[in-house]
Amino acid sequence: MGIARVCDFNLVLPCSFFSRKSHLSKLSNNQVRFIPSPDQSFRAKTSISMSENPVTRQQKVTLQNKHGEKLVGVFHDAGSADVVVLCHGFRSSKMNETMMNFSAALEKEGISAFRFDFAGNGESEGLFQYGNYWREVEDLRSVVEYFIAANRRITAILGHSKGGNIVLLYASKYHDICNVINVSGRYKLDRGIEERLGKDFLERIKKDGHIDVKSGAGDVQYRVTVESMMDRLNTNMHEACLVIDKECRVLTVHGSADEIIPVEDALDFAKIIPNHKLHIIEGADHSYTSHQAELTSVVLPFIKEGPAGGQ
Repeated sequence: MGIARVCDFNLVLPCSFFSRKSHLSKLSNNQVRFIPSPDQSFRAKTSISMSENPVTRQQKVTLQNKHGEKLVGVFHDAGSADVVVLCHGFRSSKMNETMMNFSAALEKEGISAFRFDFAGNGESEGLFQYGNYWREVEDLRSVVEYFIAANRRITAILGHSKGGNIVLLYASKYHDICNVINVSGRYKLDRGIEERLGKDFLERIKKDGHIDVKSGAGDVQYRVTVESMMDRLNTNMHEACLVIDKECRVLTVHGSADEIIPVEDALDFAKIIPNHKLHIIEGADHSYTSHQAELTSVVLPFIKEGPAGGQ
């Protein structure tokens, strides 16, 4: 295992966040930049969905991953050579509100965007798997290679929730993207499992070979196998983040009221990624239900200020 390094980074937090002193106990004073909390009038506006804005140039794109499975996405062509690739989260799809809103906002800025379904999700082929972290990294690689072959530049990759993990893992393996945005990714992948599967999940999955996750009505939503569970438990975000290039700019955005992944995970990313900026959105939940506009207002300047894609 690599040795953790505390590197310089820009940290942007709302002032009210600092009443929770436990979050900052491991951060030095020169690593924190204070900003005023947004006023109530701004927060009221964040409930307006940016997906209401008309998108004039959309094209469904189908490409193959390295396993011969078809990946389906929607390309928002703003006429630019630069493309931002958007990655959805766990059991989600390209139709997720956050993915839709980012696509519309980027196109308004003259930046093309591509949102797609990982294999086993949405319209893409393949079987859904509980883990699949590095396999989804390879799905993303297939998308990057597709657009490079089409004479486009990938100026940034953005992922929400599990998608945030995927873009960081991608940056640790392929050093060809200059701008990476991690929106509410999980740092410690051994956490959050008991909430879904129960405290005795390891004993049950070793005994039965799998766990079926059911809905309230008793329908099986998905199956967690031993292999997919170990895929998740053996994916080490700490070691991966340590090998992200210093030239790669990384932005982590997290909601202070995230009910799925604790905000402490965002602070852990900030401490080990060399070229990193962290922004905490006060009051935002995991889905940024009432903070979609604020989320895009944080991410868009980061993309626009960054260098062009590495390819």
